[in-house]
Formats: sequence, C-alpha cells, structure tokens
Amino acid sequence: MRAYQLTARTGVDALKAVDLPTPKPGRGQVLVKVSACALNYRDLAIATGRYRSPTRANVIPLSDGAGEVIEAGPDVRGVRAGDRVTGCFFQRWQGGEAGPDTQASALGGGVDGMLAEYVVLEEEGLVKTPGHLTDEEAATLPCAALTAWHALVEHGGLTPGKTILVQGTGGVSMFALQFARMAGATVIATSSSDAKLARALALGATHGINYRSTPDWDKAAVELTGGRGVDQVVEVGGPGTFARSLGAIRTGGKISLIGVLSGMAEINPGLILAKRASVQGISVGSTQMFEAMNRAISANGLKPVIDRVFPFARAADAYRHLESAAHFGKIVIAM
Repeated sequence: MRAYQLTARTGVDALKAVDLPTPKPGRGQVLVKVSACALNYRDLAIATGRYRSPTRANVIPLSDGAGEVIEAGPDVRGVRAGDRVTGCFFQRWQGGEAGPDTQASALGGGVDGMLAEYVVLEEEGLVKTPGHLTDEEAATLPCAALTAWHALVEHGGLTPGKTILVQGTGGVSMFALQFARMAGATVIATSSSDAKLARALALGATHGINYRSTPDWDKAAVELTGGRGVDQVVEVGGPGTFARSLGAIRTGGKISLIGVLSGMAEINPGLILAKRASVQGISVGSTQMFEAMNRAISANGLKPVIDRVFPFARAADAYRHLESAAHFGKIVIAM
C-alpha cells in the first residue's frame, strides 16, 4: 500500500513516500480504507521536532482521517465492512477521564497515523461518519472539531447567550465559532488579517478584532461586552497570549488552554486569582465525546470549513501550506 513516513524530525522534507504491506486487523480491530486525511498544527510540530510528546521512529503521520471499513477482526460488534467511519485521535480513550496509556495511543505520534491507503483502528477508536458529510469533511473532525467541542461543551457548559472569544481562524477556532453559533452564543473572533475576519463574520461571528491594528484586543473585547468581559476564551496562542485572555474574560470566566502557538512566557498566577478564572487544559477528547459531537453535527447539518484539498501525491505541499499560516479552516489530503 502507499503511505508516508517521517524519517526524521528535521522538517517537511523528511516526509517520504513508501510502499508498505497492507496491515491486518487483530481482535477488536478493523481495517479501514482511507479516503481523506486532515492536517493539524501538531503534525507540523512533529515533523519539525517541536512536539512535546515522544513519537515513534518512521511514524506514519496524521491523526485525522476518514474512510470505509474493509474488514472487521474477531470480536468486533459495532461496525462491519462497508460502514463509513472516522478515526479517533486517541485510540484508547473510550470515555470518562483519560487513562495512563491514552497519550501513547495518539495516532500519528505514539502509533502510526492515517496518511496511508489502509490503516488498522481499534473498534473503540473510531466513530461512524455523519451521513451528510463527505469523507473529506469528516476527516477534519477528530482533532480540531473535538477539541473545540470539549472546550465549549464539556469544559465551558455552552448555553445560549454566552459570549465566546476565539483566537485566529485555524481549524479549532472555526469549529468553536460554528459550535458557539449553533448554540446561540455570541462570538468575537481575532485575527491579524482583515480579510480573514470578514470571512469569520460571514460564518457567524458577531465581532472581529484585528490584533495587529488593535494590540490591546483584550480591552477591545471587554468594551464589546459592555465592560463585562467574555464568558470564555478558546485559547490557542498559549503563554504569549494568555495574559490578554485573562484580561478579556469576565470575573469567573473560563479559559480553555489548547495551543502554544505563540511561544513560551511566564504566567502570573495572581491574574488567575484576581479574575477567579477557571483555566482548563484541553487535549482533544474521548470517543464518547466524539459520538455526542457527531449527533449535534448531524442534527444541525453543520459543514466543516475546508480551506484547500491536496492530492495524496502532494502531501508535502499540504504541510507547507499549513506552515505558511495562510489557511482559513482545515487543510485536507484526499487519497
């Protein structure tokens, strides 16, 4: 089968096309023919050696992908050949609190990922694909969408009337925007691009703040809420933007800490105390969360925002497009 492996951690050029034997499913596993994959910032961090967790040598990359079940191994009961399925980021996190082996089961890191013609997934590490989505659309869900869902619904208790601030226009932020609007919340989006802010407004954001022309975007967010502050920030910048996120929330507000895109910095715990803030680190989510999210996606007919689709032969170009930060929404690789 055709696949890609990361032969080093020196950048996108370490991504190599290879020919590997087609894997066989074991007990409780299924063989999936992959139709599409999607990229996340994590994939770029792994390729460049900046990812915080260990990854296996010559790993097949990418956590996100969707396709069709070809063969079910012994003791598989929930799916059968012909079912359209989407893989879960963590292959061993069915529900409840994450276990000690959860991180090691992350696709494209601790175990081989989705950038191959065929993959073997655990039955508990996949979900059925919503019928109204294409495989290219479904491939965008496992990391970015579920992270946004976990942040807003599981951590934030999303309800109508809340005000959510999303940072940037990448995958997590655009799914957060869509989920918040789906629930009747108000969304403030930030970006360094007025053109991207215009697209976020067209997608349903109520307000847009250009953080280049308005560096005190936290104060601007407070002004937009009549001096109260936002209920929750979906924080993808990390330590470099964290202090401003604290400035933007209301007293007792929440920050869902997801990314570290803006580098490292000192965090003053006194600011957290002063705002009586609830800060929660979010690491994707469980299979049960994924199933709940898919029910909401199906009920509302939600369609993921896809920036661009690359063919399998141009997988490295997809990485480079992600590295350029020119995208709006998700980047997909079609098989």
